[in-house]
Amino acid sequence: MLLLRAIRSMMPKEERVIEQFVEQARHIVTAADALEAVMAAEPEERSERTAALKRIEKDADRIAKEAGRGLHRTFITPFDRSEIQALINALDDCIDLMDEVPRHAALYGIDAFDTPMRRMASIIRRQAALLVDVMPLLSTITGNAERILNVCSQISDLEDEADEILRDALKALIAEKPEMIAFLGRREVYELLEAVTDRCDDVGDLIEGITLDQA
Repeated sequence: MLLLRAIRSMMPKEERVIEQFVEQARHIVTAADALEAVMAAEPEERSERTAALKRIEKDADRIAKEAGRGLHRTFITPFDRSEIQALINALDDCIDLMDEVPRHAALYGIDAFDTPMRRMASIIRRQAALLVDVMPLLSTITGNAERILNVCSQISDLEDEADEILRDALKALIAEKPEMIAFLGRREVYELLEAVTDRCDDVGDLIEGITLDQA
């Protein structure tokens, strides 16, 4: 037993895991702000704003890779390593999906982002703010369980709101009967934005599961 403790004491500990989750969540906030900036930009400014979002996405990828490498070198983790890896991946996916939105809009020649798109982008920003709030609480799950579960519930409620916006937007789009390329483009952007809210909700679900296991 003493030998095992001595070995463990010399093994690397993932003391930065919560800090890295916080950093990833903050990048989601920054990306959400950048996405809203893309939507608000004039057509001639959109390329520059899209490039700014891509820089955020690349930096977030770097953080996710560092976190993944750190996890592989770690002997002691605050909770199950498969759950840690799943959180790293889900947080990174949120930004990856946001980065796809302006690129798909450009591909289909969408000149302006409509009200449903902007409403879903606003929901993403609100979910991102909640992720920043909840991540530090994971350092003391037992003492923060009630607060963590409350935040996760709020993230889920926002995803439900985005689902409703998507349904209404698609219904209106079908009734409008635009030409095929415009139809496909707007539908794809709607669905990408809703997918971001889904992925944020997946993060919340993972955190909720971790909390229920440990509380």
